[in-house]
Amino acid sequence: MGGLSPEGRGHLAMLCFSALVAGSFSLGSMVANEIAPAALNAARFALAAMVIAAVASLTTGVPRGALRAPWRYFVLGGLFAAYFVMMFEGLKTAPPVSAAAVFTLTPILSALAGWFLLQQVTTARMALALAIGATGALWVIFRADWAAFRAFEIGQGEIIYFWGCVAHAVYTPMVRKLNRGEPAVVFTLGMLVAGCVILTVYGWQDIRATDWMHLPPIVWIGLLYVSICASAMTFVLLQYATLRLPSAKVMAYTYLTPSWVICWETALGNGVPTGLVLIGIAMTVVALIMLLESPVRKAAV
Repeated sequence: MGGLSPEGRGHLAMLCFSALVAGSFSLGSMVANEIAPAALNAARFALAAMVIAAVASLTTGVPRGALRAPWRYFVLGGLFAAYFVMMFEGLKTAPPVSAAAVFTLTPILSALAGWFLLQQVTTARMALALAIGATGALWVIFRADWAAFRAFEIGQGEIIYFWGCVAHAVYTPMVRKLNRGEPAVVFTLGMLVAGCVILTVYGWQDIRATDWMHLPPIVWIGLLYVSICASAMTFVLLQYATLRLPSAKVMAYTYLTPSWVICWETALGNGVPTGLVLIGIAMTVVALIMLLESPVRKAAV
């Protein structure tokens, strides 16, 4: 990535982010009913923290200044812990593609959070792109069923996961607001350790009740994937990109997630959506292109 501008490197990081995150929807739906979400994610954060700690020790180290104001890490860790717990709760009943469509609503939520926290103002073009993306997401969520759309019948899993996405959207601008110059890998490590502490306390009963020695193999496969690929790697990518791109543009890459999930579902032999649902997917891709071409202004203060 040496020849790319800082913004270009941020875009490349988010492209990798969207591909890796998509796998957690397909694998997550396969393990969501095999283990309590709090227990799974406590283990996930612990494993991811160990991976990132090893990376930090081999690269930047942990500067003494990174330990300033540790409450910052607990704010970020709490937001992401809430996101992941609600994600796996939602995946107990929500289909992977539908959950991924809910995830694409986060750019709108992130743009709102960016305005409140960082005074980032979206242009009219960006607002139009967000509207197109949201419409496409809703089209997928309702599975191209116009009657269901008019009745606004949303599954319980999608509702639970939506609130997780709210936490995720707030997390994005909070990274930029709370970062004090720490390298992305170090900042990620602090968030992971704090999130692990929060999840361990919150889910202690579930952790104790889990028969770790007799879990199905798919749970361990899913746990390793979400810990290394969809946690350690994506956390660093998200932190890296957030420090180089506006919040709305960072989260714009979530519009690619349903497309990646369809690839995962096809590879796992779970079939492909109908042609009408693919219309909604196409709308989210159009929204991504529009968002990436749109500037973001700073609000006058």
